[in-house]
Amino acid sequence: MAVLGVDVGGTTVKMRVTDGRSVSAEWREPTPFGDPAALADLVARAAARYPVEAVGLVVPGIVDERAGRCVKAVNLGWDDVPVHDFVSARLDVPLAFGQDVRAGALAEARTGAAAGDSGPVLFAPVGTGFATALVVRGEVLDAGPWAGEVGQIRLPDGRRVEEVASASGLARRAGAPDAAAVAARVRDGDPAAVEAWDECVRALAEPIAWATAVAGCTTVVVGGGLAEAGALLLDPLAREVAHRLGALRAPAIVQAHHGDRAAVVGATLLALP
Repeated sequence: MAVLGVDVGGTTVKMRVTDGRSVSAEWREPTPFGDPAALADLVARAAARYPVEAVGLVVPGIVDERAGRCVKAVNLGWDDVPVHDFVSARLDVPLAFGQDVRAGALAEARTGAAAGDSGPVLFAPVGTGFATALVVRGEVLDAGPWAGEVGQIRLPDGRRVEEVASASGLARRAGAPDAAAVAARVRDGDPAAVEAWDECVRALAEPIAWATAVAGCTTVVVGGGLAEAGALLLDPLAREVAHRLGALRAPAIVQAHHGDRAAVVGATLLALP
């Protein structure tokens, strides 16, 4: 059974055709900002191009998966959009609908960095923003559209977590074009970059430690653009999380296997039987 997976991002729409064993096509298209009807056309054209039997679609933001609606997605210019209805009306095959972070969590738990871990797994992609999703006994915890939005929590100084602990926030505070440039400056010992990096790590460690303490997470999979820094991020993050947990068991903190494709892989998993 071939399916089309679609991951709608703020800049690009990632698409993948697979039968669950091999990938027959993979490409990206520019995101039609603020226009769900144009997105529906884009998905319909892609589904017609290949002999797929189902489509999996995931979108960012605050998503009510059960109602098929995107409550709010700032990066797309959406407010309370019935995405499932818009897209399914243009398709001749079934549509599975979800949120991108939860789809990425499913991908990493089933076929990625946490595959084979039967304990609770936390997926924490650090990109333009910061959100998390929890996988319990192989299934993503569905606790409503607002679950996992830890990037919106206020730090003691009043800033939101994702203002400090995100790739975009880090680059902005360090005065760099992107997080990769900050990482390069950290490796060179630049004091301003090191300060911004350390602050980012500490801010990330807080919600990860709390989630681990509450859910007993055995593995934390860190994804998104910032995870591409590898040990430069993961090693100090593991130390900060362990420090906050004290006598509690610290989780393994690992880099996402699927990278920025986690959500589109998860979208195909939603569509497969």
